[in-house]
Amino acid sequence: MIDFKSVRKVLAKDKRLIRLPSKGKAVFVGDTHGDLDATESVFREYFKPGYTLVFLGDYVDRGPDSRENIDFLLRKKLESPEQIFLLAGNHEGYCSVPFTPADFWESLASDEYEYFSDVFKCLSFAVVTENGILAVHGVPPDLDKLDKINSIQLCSEHWHQVTWGDFVEIPGKITSDLKGRPRFGQDFFMRVMDQFGKNVLIRSHQPRISSVIFDKRCLTIMTSYAYAFTRLIAIADLEKPLINTVDDLEVMEI
Repeated sequence: MIDFKSVRKVLAKDKRLIRLPSKGKAVFVGDTHGDLDATESVFREYFKPGYTLVFLGDYVDRGPDSRENIDFLLRKKLESPEQIFLLAGNHEGYCSVPFTPADFWESLASDEYEYFSDVFKCLSFAVVTENGILAVHGVPPDLDKLDKINSIQLCSEHWHQVTWGDFVEIPGKITSDLKGRPRFGQDFFMRVMDQFGKNVLIRSHQPRISSVIFDKRCLTIMTSYAYAFTRLIAIADLEKPLINTVDDLEVMEI
């Protein structure tokens, strides 16, 4: 295992809210879920000067190479901490809210379980860009200011929104909970995005939803063969004056 102190030191520098500079391009990667080939494909193509890689969580479980996938990402994060950012997904929160399937977690020895639980508690929750993008794993937290994301506590209501939240593809004010997964409608999305002053949300987490919803302001991407035959990423030009809709992104298959 990679030295925990080294990993924690690097992850702690990112804070819970990461602000990307208006420089180069950002590659957003959805759930990889033990699909090491997907992660390595992203690095082969985009791990180069001028690109920042943002992984949206859910690195383990479901796929065949969970341990190899997360070890690879942590090593790369240590090597290039300013070029790679790792967000927390619900599958990184097993020690806080157990779930199934959890093949990665159930395969760990006690010391390994403690190690990965502690590492994942250090992951960030959100990424924002100056030109209008917000990125999270689940749904944006219901906060009035972006900087309050830095104060979100594990297992809080806002943490559940960020890591477990689902969207419902119909208009109106919809807030409900389905088996521990809080659900929100279009009115919630529009209100929170307006409060944050952001135009486009990039997320993952929810494979059974249209990839583009809410007037082309919400993009859901999955980057693992554990879910589908197509693995999608999104590329944003951080130097573009404004990202207004998903049409201003490059969404492509790897």
